[in-house]
Amino acid sequence: MKPFPEETRLKVMRLLAENPELTQRELAEALGISLGATNYCLRALIDKGLVKAENFRKSHRKRAYLYTLTPSGIAEKLRVTRAFLARKQAEYEAIEREIEQLRQELQEEGRP
Repeated sequence: MKPFPEETRLKVMRLLAENPELTQRELAEALGISLGATNYCLRALIDKGLVKAENFRKSHRKRAYLYTLTPSGIAEKLRVTRAFLARKQAEYEAIEREIEQLRQELQEEGRP
């Protein structure tokens, strides 16, 4: 199975942690990806033991599942969150430096 981008996996795990009763269709809509891609991503997380899918028997929907993060899934969500935050923080700092450099160039040219 080809791995999904870390950002997508993080979004899936965050959404499922908040609402384990989401259907694959609702999850796909929230992620902005196809239903097939969502199924593929969920399968990968289930195969890795990060997400557990259980039949939600009390539901009126026959195929309803409850998607819960396993203890390994919770640990992975934290690891991916830390890595994602560090990457975004570095991007933010790089953009701040670039903005400051552009401002200085404009001032040097006599434009505020």
